[in-house]
Order: sequence, then structure tokens, then C-alpha cells
Amino acid sequence: MRHIEGPSYRRGPRAFKTNLVHESAMSDLKRRTIRGGLARLSAQGAGLLLRMVSIVVLARLLRPSDFGLVGMVTAITGVLTLIRDFGLSAATVQRSSITNEQISTLFWINMLVGTLMSLVTAAIAPAIAHFYRQPQLYWITLIVAAAFIFNAAGVQHSALLQRQMRFTTWSVINVVSNGAGYALAVAGAVAGYGYWALVATTVATPLVATIGFWLTTAWVPGMPRASAEVRSMLHFGGTVTLSSLVAYSAYNADKVMIGRAWGADALGLYGRAYQLISTPIDCLHSGIGDVAFAVLSRLQQEPARLRSYFLKTFSLALGLTVPITVMCAVFANDVVYVLLGPNWEGSVEIVRILAPTFAILAITRPLPILLDSAGLATRSLKMTLVFAPIITTGYFIGLPYGPAGVAIAYLTVMSLWVVPFVLWCVRGTVVSAYDILQTASQPLVSGILAGGVAYAAGLTCGASVSPVVRLALESSILFVVFFGTLILAAGQRSLYVELARGVVRTAQVPTGAN
Repeated sequence: MRHIEGPSYRRGPRAFKTNLVHESAMSDLKRRTIRGGLARLSAQGAGLLLRMVSIVVLARLLRPSDFGLVGMVTAITGVLTLIRDFGLSAATVQRSSITNEQISTLFWINMLVGTLMSLVTAAIAPAIAHFYRQPQLYWITLIVAAAFIFNAAGVQHSALLQRQMRFTTWSVINVVSNGAGYALAVAGAVAGYGYWALVATTVATPLVATIGFWLTTAWVPGMPRASAEVRSMLHFGGTVTLSSLVAYSAYNADKVMIGRAWGADALGLYGRAYQLISTPIDCLHSGIGDVAFAVLSRLQQEPARLRSYFLKTFSLALGLTVPITVMCAVFANDVVYVLLGPNWEGSVEIVRILAPTFAILAITRPLPILLDSAGLATRSLKMTLVFAPIITTGYFIGLPYGPAGVAIAYLTVMSLWVVPFVLWCVRGTVVSAYDILQTASQPLVSGILAGGVAYAAGLTCGASVSPVVRLALESSILFVVFFGTLILAAGQRSLYVELARGVVRTAQVPTGAN
């Protein structure tokens, strides 16, 4: 307060009062950011635990072909899942101000799009079954189609919670809905329903989530009404949706190709390996990214604070992601054996290849959040349109060599793409390429060092201990060395100290609406 009080007071009481209000608002934003981040990360941690438990349990109750069959459908219908939102949740959160009439109009647009997506999915069910030459996919697709309506009904209610930064409430709903879905899947698998246990969760999860969003927001949509502001939001949402649609198609074409060329078993092995790495990383990035987008959208007029906040978020995301990818790359045998079981040995090589790919994705994923929060969604779309044919071509080149060949092609393309992607993203923004390089190098170097130390420890143990004990020891050493190096030697002590202090201060404040 002191550094503001003197100069502000000399400019008069009104200026002093204005600065006090501004500082109070910024302090409140920081507090709510930390609280929101903790809520999201805690929820993602709980969700990750639930999901990993379900992966471990279901891998022992179901066959690879069961996962492969459902994966064949969701790899295609997932494209439509992006369309049902139409980017309007992002438009609601990103807008500096919005009225009840506008949100109501967006709600009915979401419902219209969701209903259309449900009908389209049902209509293409015969084509999906014919494409994969699997008749049972027809009924799987029909059931999955219902999820679009349930999802659409909760889009704006979910966005309202994010806009109000009520991330604790939003997170609890997501944990409960995911937990309900996983519980239903496990119960169905135990009862012997096979792949239908997985199909059930795709419908139950969005239904439970939407009910929770409606009850907590207590918001009832009114009649739709067209306006110039709504058209502007539709343009923004449409751009975000098209970019997400193209990106999803590019990142999931590998699964479609493997399922078509190599069958359900091969796709099951590849899909489980992919999910084993992506599950914890997606949870972390989703938790951090949701809060970051909401906060960055409110800092558009403060470039210095925006840059500082983004780089801290970027550093934190990498710090939580890199050790996971290193562990999967170095200890793939133990990771697969412990989490999936001995029947999934075919996934080991794929896990080892995909792990560094996700380390690269950890660098690229936060950057579109920076662009979208600044209203530069068009640039994200252009980059995605360039990237999609490149990665798809890579898949085609690797496809004749099986799932491992596709994984190698994925890694190769991402390695070549990361530098031009970063340069293109940061051009004209408050963040520079040097900022990204400097921030990313610290966790990457720490990860390599920690991986080497942990690998040496694993060799010392050898076969003298069980895989479970060995993996626990290897991962413990890896994480201790990684964070020790990152905090003590890589110059990131201040970031984690500031975060810890913020956590303590936030914990002392009543949660209020959150």
C-alpha cells in the first residue's frame, strides 16, 4: 500500500480512492485465481485418481477389443461433440460484459446444435458400422447420440460458473459426474456387459453434469433474441469451434486409421497406451487452462500483468507435466504392467514412443489459450489448418508399420512443428519466443536429469523387487530430483514460494460463492 499511497494522495483524494479500488480488485482477482486454480487442480486430481482407478480396473475386466469398439465410434463422434458447443461457452467466458438475454439466446442455439448433432450421429450409425466392418457399432453409435442433447443443455450453465470464477462448484460437479460415469462402467463390466459398460458412461456423465449445473446456477433461460452482440459472439464461437474441430480431427485421425487398417485389438492397445499418458496430462492442462482463460480474458487491457500471469501459468503447466512424460518414457514396462496388467504388454513400446510427444504437446497447448483470450482465435484457426494435413500425412506414412509406426510418425511431426508453431503464436503478442524458450528449458532440463538419476536407481534394484515397488521407488526418486532441481537450481523457487503463500492466504479467506 505504501508505494501507492504517497504519489496517489498527491494527485488528490479521488485518484487515491481509485487506486485503492483498483488494487483491491487486482488483489481479489489474484486471490480468486489461486482459489480457482486450487479448486480445479484438486478436482482434476480427484478426477485423475478416479479415472486411473477405472483404467486399472476396467483393463482387467474388459478385453482390448471392447475398448477398441467404443474407440472406433468416439473417434468419429468426438468431432461432432466439438460442434455441439459451437464455441459459445468460450464466447460467454471471454466477453467483458454480457446480458441475460444474450446468454439465453446462446443457450437455445446450443440446444438446436446439440439436437442436430444427435440426429446426425444417429443417421451416420450405419455408415460407421460399414466403414469399420463391425455391425455392433450401429447400436453403440445410436446410444452415444443421446449424449449430445445432455451436453448441450448444460453448456451455458457451465460457462456461467466459469465466468463467475466459481471453480470450486464447477469442479465438484465435474468430479461427481465423472465418478458416476466410471462407477457405472465398472458395475457394468463386473456384471458382464462388456463394451456396453463403456457406452453407458458416455451418456451418464454429461447427464449428471448438466443436472448439477442447472441446480447450482439456478438460472433459467429466457426467450432468444437476436442482436449484433450475439452475432459477434457467434462469429468468435464459430472460429473457436472450427479450429477445435480441425485440431480434433487431426489428433484423432491416427485412431480412425489404426481401427480401419489393423482392427479393434490394435486400436485397443494404441488407445490404452495413449490414454495412459494423456489422462493425467489432460487433467492438469484442463484444470490450469480453464482458470487461465478466464483470468487472461480479464487482463486484456493490462499487457504487463497478462504476460507475467501467462508465463507463470505456462511454467507451472510444464512443471507438472514433464515428470509424468519422463516417467512414462523411461519406465514404460513397469507403468504398463502395474496400471494395465500383463495382458497389455503390446502397449509398452507405444507408451515409450508417445511420452516425448506429450512433452512437446505440453509446450504447444497453452499458447492457443493466450491467443483466444486476446480475441485472436482466427490465428489459431489458420495454424490448425496448416498443421492438420501435415500430421495426417505423417499418420499415413507410419500406418503400414502398425500402431508403433503411427506413434513414431506422430512424434516426428510434432518435433518438426513445435518451433514454427511457437514463433507463429507469439508474433505480435506480449509474450516473446525467448520467453517461451527460457521458461520451457528449465523443466525440460530438470526432467532429463531426474530421469537419468531415477533410471540408475531402477537398474540398481533390477528384478530383486516387484514391479509395483520398483515403480514406486523410481517415480519417487524422479519427482524428488525433478522438483529439487527445478526449485533449487533452475531459478523457479520464487514461483512456487509465491504460489504456496497464495495458497495459505487463500485458505484463510471464507470461500463465499465458490
